[in-house]
Amino acid sequence: MSDTLSAHPVLVVDNGAQYAQLIARRVREARVYSEVVPHTMPVAELLAKAPAAIILSGGPASVYAAGAPALDPALLAAGVPVFGMCYGFQAMAQALGGAVAATGSGEYGHTPAQIVDTGSTLFTGQPDQQSVWMSHGDAVSVAPAGMRVTASTAGAPIAAFEDDQRRLYGVQWHPEVLHTAYGQRVLENFLWRGAGIPGDWTAAHVVESLVESVRTQVGDGRVLCALSGGVDSSVAAALVQRAVGDQLTCVFVDHGLLREGESEQVQQEFVEATGVRLVVVDARERFLDALAGITDPEAKRKAIGEQFIRVFEQAARGVVGSAPADGHPIEFLVQGTLYPDVVESGGGEGAANIKSHHNVGGLPADLQFTLVEPLRSLFKDEVRAVGLELGVPEAIVWRQPFPGPGLGVRIIGEVTADRLAILRRADSIARHELTAAGLDRQIWQCPVVLLADVRSVGVQGDGRTYGHPIVLRPVTSEDAMTADWTRVPFDVLARISTRITNEVREVNRVVLDLTSKPPGTIEWE
Repeated sequence: MSDTLSAHPVLVVDNGAQYAQLIARRVREARVYSEVVPHTMPVAELLAKAPAAIILSGGPASVYAAGAPALDPALLAAGVPVFGMCYGFQAMAQALGGAVAATGSGEYGHTPAQIVDTGSTLFTGQPDQQSVWMSHGDAVSVAPAGMRVTASTAGAPIAAFEDDQRRLYGVQWHPEVLHTAYGQRVLENFLWRGAGIPGDWTAAHVVESLVESVRTQVGDGRVLCALSGGVDSSVAAALVQRAVGDQLTCVFVDHGLLREGESEQVQQEFVEATGVRLVVVDARERFLDALAGITDPEAKRKAIGEQFIRVFEQAARGVVGSAPADGHPIEFLVQGTLYPDVVESGGGEGAANIKSHHNVGGLPADLQFTLVEPLRSLFKDEVRAVGLELGVPEAIVWRQPFPGPGLGVRIIGEVTADRLAILRRADSIARHELTAAGLDRQIWQCPVVLLADVRSVGVQGDGRTYGHPIVLRPVTSEDAMTADWTRVPFDVLARISTRITNEVREVNRVVLDLTSKPPGTIEWE
């Protein structure tokens, strides 16, 4: 992937760290392109990527334990700037002839560090006392020859070392986590001062590089994209459209399970902003018929997925079968795959025929396309930045994550037209009030759930009612792997509750979900 966005990436060698992706993110926040590679990658293969610098991540092993990730000394002698963190720091020390030993008393969490030289490459402009985030039981006991010790802690007298001549640097702590007060500054000092990399990797640069990459891959071929209206598919479509224009056709399946205004947003605002060619399939009745009588969550998901496949297949065959003016058949399918997806699935490279695990839910075997995945090197926040650079409407760029099955899995019970109408109105009110309160960027997402199979007693208009409860589920997260409930101000919650119970007559109770993930998931179904 490095030939797509940067000819000289910063490679993060993953030694089994839980923070490897986070390191790559922090490097990119310094406006430098970065990729994660496994520690098993041979030195020759690493160097073949022409890295501008290499970062050795932390890891759970001891450097002297059997089977621990090994560091080939040849990597440190290749003339490429190297920065070791935690385990990577110890592996560097050992490979360069230093020594690492078990201290008998590790350091974990916030730890005071003494900076010996505040004018060094890593620590210039920083205070001599700072809090760092440690997680180690071993420590460097003897610094390698030529290394200058520039920081220490109570449990690690050699907590950082530097060699400007060889451009080798390391720290015992984790600079990539926010708990380390000057961590980003240390990382930027390595990148900009130690490695001499200009911090010029911007959204404009990314767009320019990816557009050229798509043009090279697609050539004169025609491209198909399943447009959902979500951030990833919208930005991917806008990028491909910028690259190849009318060679791209987007298919938007209106399954009737979107939130209020979203179908119109895709068909009007997105098309107007990007000029993309859009085919709209109105399949609302078809999806409702398929969901009739189904209450089991997994059965609903399968029914929605199956219908989407069939509808998209029909639409795709129509587009494929249309007589193209340029004589080229449709060969490519756009996917909004992101970098975390690539890393978590093993980081495979190259185009492939679509498989059932991809976003569109799996296509029939006789519909074969080569994948175009222009966002596969980017994180979510970078995708949003690219979207803004491309002119994608902000309402789409900053749209909260939304499940593929849509409101179908936010109705607890059977999905009907009436229940969808109730949930849409309640959801619209909640979104309006959260936006008015300026909370959109603080909340990862706020599912609004209709407990359709539950009735609660209420009093409305001096009469007894048996209405539906609505659940608000505001959560804060970085990657949706873990999440905590968002502390929405009480006055905002009060306005949401009052408006929903006043304006949606079928609802007489609004409740707040205070569960973190784990144990609860973000969505209810």
